[in-house]
Amino acid sequence: MEEILINWSPQETRVAVVENAAVQELHVERTVERGLVGNIYLGKVSRVLPGMQSAFIDIGLERAAFLHVADVWHPPAEGETLSAARAAQRDTPQPIEKQVFEGQSLMVQVIKDPIGTKGARLSTQISIAGRLLVFLPQDDHIGVSQKIPLAERDALRQRLQNIVSQAVGEKKSGGFILRTNAEEATDAELAEDIAYLRKTWVRIKEASQRLAAKSLLHLDLNLLQRVLRDLVGERTGSIKVDSREQFEALRAFGQEFMPGAATKLELYKGERPIFDLYGIDEEVARALGRRVDLKSGGYLIVDQTEALTTIDVNTGGFVGARNFDDTIFKTNLEAAGAIARQLRLRNLGGIIIADFIDMTREDHREAVLAEFRKQLARDRVKTMLGGFSQLGLLEMTRKRTRESLAHMLCEPCPHCQGTGQVKTTRSVAYEILREILREARQFNPREFRVLAAPQVIELLLDEESQHLAGLSDFIGKPISLQSETSMWQGQYDIVLL
Repeated sequence: MEEILINWSPQETRVAVVENAAVQELHVERTVERGLVGNIYLGKVSRVLPGMQSAFIDIGLERAAFLHVADVWHPPAEGETLSAARAAQRDTPQPIEKQVFEGQSLMVQVIKDPIGTKGARLSTQISIAGRLLVFLPQDDHIGVSQKIPLAERDALRQRLQNIVSQAVGEKKSGGFILRTNAEEATDAELAEDIAYLRKTWVRIKEASQRLAAKSLLHLDLNLLQRVLRDLVGERTGSIKVDSREQFEALRAFGQEFMPGAATKLELYKGERPIFDLYGIDEEVARALGRRVDLKSGGYLIVDQTEALTTIDVNTGGFVGARNFDDTIFKTNLEAAGAIARQLRLRNLGGIIIADFIDMTREDHREAVLAEFRKQLARDRVKTMLGGFSQLGLLEMTRKRTRESLAHMLCEPCPHCQGTGQVKTTRSVAYEILREILREARQFNPREFRVLAAPQVIELLLDEESQHLAGLSDFIGKPISLQSETSMWQGQYDIVLL
């Protein structure tokens, strides 16, 4: 069983999913930086780029959002079904310049938050998530979550089709996807969710006709509400909230829309902060580091770049197996579970390359791959995993819809600019000497004054004093040194007096 812990403050909401005393997921939402995924806007096309088959849409944010031709909904022609229109758009897509134009108002939905320097990614294919269903107002598709066993999907699909027909009549369009947590839902609960989603869509359409471009039409649920909608499942034992106000608000919301999840809510009344009691903050601190220690003595090295994430597996101090092949196999097997957990905890997305320790036996490789697939199956985010490459690397992708934990909680070091390295004091000292010589050839000041970090000044006064004196004699000008504690090691200034 898993526990969901909610730590609330006016400026930030943090949610941790804990299983077997280990944090599996961490979600953070800040009041001033609330995520945009799921929000629906009336946007205005600011620029169409035929060469990229994309358009920039102004939805009122700091940066223009991005719409690719693959995310443009293509309405069906007369007599054509929605499914056929979607297949035609996929096989022979119309150029984006024939579908949108500058100045046009478009109803769009955010499918990816702004990440780094990139704006939000949009789609004109609208979907509205409810407690049990996802409503597709522009589609006629009736689908079932792929996480539900294949043998049960056809019966559930037919059952949902019947409920949709009875609830809204045959003439009303719109498709639905049955969510995983709706597998055991009653017909009445499904009909209630259908009615709620249709009312929401009517309200959105009315707002799109009433409001000006760049307006927000629909705000997705906040993190606390999404906990009940998206995170609670059969394996959830309890949901502990450390704020009475938010507990009451969440209970009222849950009793109205998600009564099953609301029964698991508990108000945490302990004296210690809830995240301290469960050691969540220590786990988060470890999740921001490069090294992840394994119980066996091995470890992972996680390096995140803008394009991809690499994870290196090392045996470290693990020598417990009877032979070298078994040592490698057991380390890789443990690493498979640890990597899957780190992907969830750090919310790593995009291209991910795992460099497991080379295994000579094919059955070992297959076992590690099977274990990795099993662990990835628990992920709520869509993943795609290939096999081992010729170089022994395991390549995969994980859908990225929001910033990773590191990008959310940290920023590049102002000293090293994110490289993790700074110039040595000697390198900086020599750079200063070269810069003085360069300046002396262009200007004729009375004196050169060097302002630098204390350790650089100390080196120039001690080990490099002879070189400094020689340079002063060569240029015929005095050079004075001034220590500045506010400067970091690679920073300096040369003042011409």
